[in-house]
Amino acid sequence: MKRKVITAAAAAELVADGDTVTTSGFVGIGVPEALLIALEERFVETGHPRDLTLFFAAGQGDGKDRGLNHLGHDGLLKCVIGGHWGLIPKVAALAVEGRIEGYNLPQGVISHLYRDIAAGRPGAITKVGLGTFVDPRLDGGKINAACTQDLVERMEIGGEQHLFYKARPINVALLRGTTADQAGNVTMEREALVIDNLAQAMAVKNSGGVVIVQVERTVARGGLNPRDVEIPSALVDAVVVAEPAQHMQTFATPYSHTFSGRYRADIGDMPAMPLDARKVIARRAAFELPVNGVINLGIGMPEGVAAVVGEEGLLEHFTLTAEPGVIGGQPASGLDFGAAVNTDAIIPQNAQFDFYDGGGLDLAVLGMAELDGAGNVNVSRFGPRLAGAGGFINISQNAHRVVFTGTLTAGGLGFEAGGGTARITQEGRMRKCVAKVGQITFSGAQATQMRQPVVYITERCVFRLTPDGIALTEVAPGIEIERDVLAHLDFTPIVGEVAEMDARLFTDQPMDLKSELLHLDLPDRIALNEEGTTLFLNFEKLRVRGTADIEAIAARVEEVLGPLGKRVDVVANYDGTHIDEEIERDYFAMVDAMTERFYNTVTRYSGSAFMRRKLGQAVARGQADHVFETREEARRYLERGA
Repeated sequence: MKRKVITAAAAAELVADGDTVTTSGFVGIGVPEALLIALEERFVETGHPRDLTLFFAAGQGDGKDRGLNHLGHDGLLKCVIGGHWGLIPKVAALAVEGRIEGYNLPQGVISHLYRDIAAGRPGAITKVGLGTFVDPRLDGGKINAACTQDLVERMEIGGEQHLFYKARPINVALLRGTTADQAGNVTMEREALVIDNLAQAMAVKNSGGVVIVQVERTVARGGLNPRDVEIPSALVDAVVVAEPAQHMQTFATPYSHTFSGRYRADIGDMPAMPLDARKVIARRAAFELPVNGVINLGIGMPEGVAAVVGEEGLLEHFTLTAEPGVIGGQPASGLDFGAAVNTDAIIPQNAQFDFYDGGGLDLAVLGMAELDGAGNVNVSRFGPRLAGAGGFINISQNAHRVVFTGTLTAGGLGFEAGGGTARITQEGRMRKCVAKVGQITFSGAQATQMRQPVVYITERCVFRLTPDGIALTEVAPGIEIERDVLAHLDFTPIVGEVAEMDARLFTDQPMDLKSELLHLDLPDRIALNEEGTTLFLNFEKLRVRGTADIEAIAARVEEVLGPLGKRVDVVANYDGTHIDEEIERDYFAMVDAMTERFYNTVTRYSGSAFMRRKLGQAVARGQADHVFETREEARRYLERGA
């Protein structure tokens, strides 16, 4: 068997004019930097290869010069089809200016297309992208007028609308691993991710193309444990050993044993974030977290949620994930984004998107650059600035619930928090709540059709998506609705009953989120009076998120009342209580069951007219007449012996 180890310059010679090239990487993880540099140097020196089509899933770059930025030359590229463009400004400029054909497709779809190409399928059929800018009824994923191909078709299957993304042969794969033997078997033991390397290699090999893998070292043939091999030699045509500077684990970290899973990190007590707009938003988003749920946190503002959860000592109660294949642990940020420490598993990116697309995420917390009155969100295109969708469309469209996070305005925003209140010291120059988003990366209409719960959180207020549009539901203490919120919107939200955001969000002390989410305070919330005649249910500002919460409440009621052997009267405080819409029926079924077993007269009260109506409509056994506005009214009713 021939020896497959060659130089980077020799590898660049294997790329021919007009080839379709795919590359591995996620931000700065797994990027074949030495191969990209060699390809750039060959083009600069000789003018070849020319007119390449670049086909990639995740963004691969540092926002400046590294990664796919090496390919940002006139003539080198003819067409680029990619998932995320924000980290490759040199290539993005070519697309925005119409000097190449440019397409932006969902990252997860491209990840799946590698497998479809490998399997000889015509393409990917999915609902991902319906109603967004990749839908052919809108832009079809086209970035500019130079685009001549229709890469996405709309089709009906079983009476439901789907999108069909066309497969294409790939001529060259530029991939990366850790160790190769002389035959070309490749392991990835020092890599932070495995991404799509195997699927890409199979796609190229079955397209009759060339697979080139950058590694940091070689060993003798047969020197690798076959269980460690991620790309087998049958798929590999050439191996290039890179210099350490061109084979960093991420673009920020040369190598970390914790990112590779070799050792567990001693996280210890996480330092508290400063009390700024970012922390307030992250704190409010943390109140939406489902205990024991599987969660995706996006890059940027959502990264703060992990810090807040760590600060509150709650990391062990959630499974945080990242789209390149991270399951569990604590995600890294910045140019380390995509890596994580103390993970449960690292799986291929395409498998992660299988899980996401099938509804595996209980919650996604994502960024929000633009929002309009229909609930549409734009994070992908802002005039001449091309960010790209990345995995945003897959994630936001298929999570059971989604939370969007971002400041209400941007550009010089001055914000102060403390003592339980918020204050705007200087308004941002740019409005983010616009009449119509520049590009639909998330479709409010599609979410409404799917009955997907959607929340939009800012530093001063909270919106929710309703069938009738965006509703303003919460405002921070110290914030005036007209002056500080409505005056800075280019659309008119639904304004009904607006609650006050929790004052704990705006203090320097920990919020005791553990008690909030785990209901450790239920013994205090559900208690019997000394005479054993009246049960007090204090559900003030309680958030009921799922069946586990319902079961915990029922268990506590049974614990208190079961041994009594008699019925009791009940006073229930529902002031500020929030019961997630999708579990309301189950919650009130539990209330009915407790009423049948344990309760005599029940009085409920809430300062919220909306909650009083909901209670009046939902409770059984004629209790609707026993819903009051204040505690005093509820107690007086009970004391009259009604």
